[in-house]
Amino acid sequence: MNNFFKKVILLLSIFILSIFVLSGCSKNNEVQPLIKNYEKLLNEGNYEALYDNISKKSKEYISKEEFIKRYSSIYSGIGANDIKISIGEINSKTQIPISITMNTLAGKLKFEDIKVDIVKEDKNYKIIWNESLILPPMTKDDKIGVEVDKAVRGQILDRDNNKLAYDGKAYQVNIHPSVFTANKDENLPKFAEVLDVSMDKISEKIENQNPDHKIPILKVPQYENEKIDLLKTIEGVIIDEVDSRVYQNSEALGCLIGYTDNITKEELEKYKGKDYNSQSKIGKSGLEQVYEDKLRARDGVHIFIKRGEEKITLAKKEPINGENIKISIDSKLQENIYAQMNNEKGASVALHPQTGEVLAMVSSPSYNSNTKVTYITKTISNKWKESEYAHNENRFNNAYSPGSTMKLITASIGLDEKVLNPNDTIDVKGVNWQKSSNWGDYYVTRVKDPGRSVNLYDATKYSDNIYFADLAIKIGADKFIEGAKKFGIGENLEFEYPMDKSQISNNSKIESEMLLADTGYGQGEVLMTPLDVAMSYSALSNNGDIMKPRLVISENKEPKVYSKAINKENLEELISCFGAVINDEDGTGNLGKINGVNLIGKTGTAEIKKSKDDTDGSEKGWFVAVNLDEPKIAISMIIEDLNGKTAGSHVVPKVKNIIKNYINN
Repeated sequence: MNNFFKKVILLLSIFILSIFVLSGCSKNNEVQPLIKNYEKLLNEGNYEALYDNISKKSKEYISKEEFIKRYSSIYSGIGANDIKISIGEINSKTQIPISITMNTLAGKLKFEDIKVDIVKEDKNYKIIWNESLILPPMTKDDKIGVEVDKAVRGQILDRDNNKLAYDGKAYQVNIHPSVFTANKDENLPKFAEVLDVSMDKISEKIENQNPDHKIPILKVPQYENEKIDLLKTIEGVIIDEVDSRVYQNSEALGCLIGYTDNITKEELEKYKGKDYNSQSKIGKSGLEQVYEDKLRARDGVHIFIKRGEEKITLAKKEPINGENIKISIDSKLQENIYAQMNNEKGASVALHPQTGEVLAMVSSPSYNSNTKVTYITKTISNKWKESEYAHNENRFNNAYSPGSTMKLITASIGLDEKVLNPNDTIDVKGVNWQKSSNWGDYYVTRVKDPGRSVNLYDATKYSDNIYFADLAIKIGADKFIEGAKKFGIGENLEFEYPMDKSQISNNSKIESEMLLADTGYGQGEVLMTPLDVAMSYSALSNNGDIMKPRLVISENKEPKVYSKAINKENLEELISCFGAVINDEDGTGNLGKINGVNLIGKTGTAEIKKSKDDTDGSEKGWFVAVNLDEPKIAISMIIEDLNGKTAGSHVVPKVKNIIKNYINN
């Protein structure tokens, strides 16, 4: 063969190959959008638009209504989501190789080597559809089965193993419309009165419903037996027992324990890849949320094809029960503290000074967690509305200005730095003071002029702001900041519940003498949580040591020292001074004195003002106390608005009653 013919054959071969390659590229370019659009519509659940992508012959095989119904029921039943279709190498004009993956209630399903038949109609490619495009192993008469093996969410137990949160039962209240409405004028008002709900809302639920189908109305906690007995006397009311998260019947624990509810779309996206699905319950607040990963139950699910009597498994996942957690909370103490706070806005934390176990964490006002998983009465709804939904704020983990409770820290630093001799006095006349004229029109103010010079004992007992402002200046900013760190101020605190971080100032520095003075008596920019305050005073009854706070004692079992906050040689002096606050008749905390109980502590008032001249600012009242003999409790309490009262007259008696009850019992 001469060279001319060889060149012709070579060129012809290249030409033919090019045609095939270009034909394949063209095919790819035409088909890929069809498959990708199919994937997109599946993920959107837009089965109506999906139907437009199938061939005319397929539409003779299945109607639009049946097509939509089958996809909807099967994909929602198995919890199909995050569907991905990948296209293989296309070698045919009539068939597309694909692989499909999707997440389901039973985990990921993966199907490979799927062949999708296609046909060109009116210049566009269409899919020749059959049941295998719902799930590849399916054939025409197959059905999909889903069996759920319920797992149990972990319990939350208090220190005495009382159940604070657990999986139990509730009453589902239903109405049989035709029976109920036969005597509606009598039944509806009685039903609404028993449950303390709106008649209009009940009417709306049963309107335009099948009169012979029972309509679920609401869930009622199992301890509401009296309500259930009354409901059973109403014609057309049906009571069923259903699974429910159950909480101790208590408002005192609501903010701490929290509650669970249905997962939202946003949460599904946030926790993508963590094995949640659209039917999942998830912790919404409190410990239920903080310990969600440990408490959560992972239901077992079996997804299978029903082909006659045969079950063909597609995916199976075994149930995994959640883990229990045991917390150090004393439920009776928690209840007593909450009762004493009487729904006033505020918070209280109690701990054992020698073990670090947190005995109570109270936010007031709070809510009964059972209302969040069952229903909310009109009475409760109105109460929440009147309080501007104050129950929704968790206050025990808020950082507040500590007021005069800060004075223990200032005194301790002063003694450490040898700039404070407890017997030395300052003699300041009047209630206003400034270190120098450089302060301009800024003054430190104390409640009253003692009329004489005061030493540490007097200044502590009378809560003299001027004394402690002057002491802070003598200490100096750098040493004050370092000393405060021994009490945890500005430090990261490892604790099982998220708490606001304490601070010495907004930028961790004290850059002016005036700010240093204010910080010395607990104003300025210093912030502490009720836990921080209780921990600081616990050192007085634990040889100067602060124990690491512990809440989840099923994990955090061993007491550990958090900080050696107070030098032992200073303890006796500080105990004497801060004991005078309660034990001396003219001490600011004298109303907290309990016969036979050796208490030390401090009152405090934190002023929240927009400016020095602000007369409308609020005052927050503090009291913190710890018992010395056989130490059992260190407790702090803050009431957010004193409303013209004083911490000594309003907060102190509350804490006194709590300590007296706790120690005596």
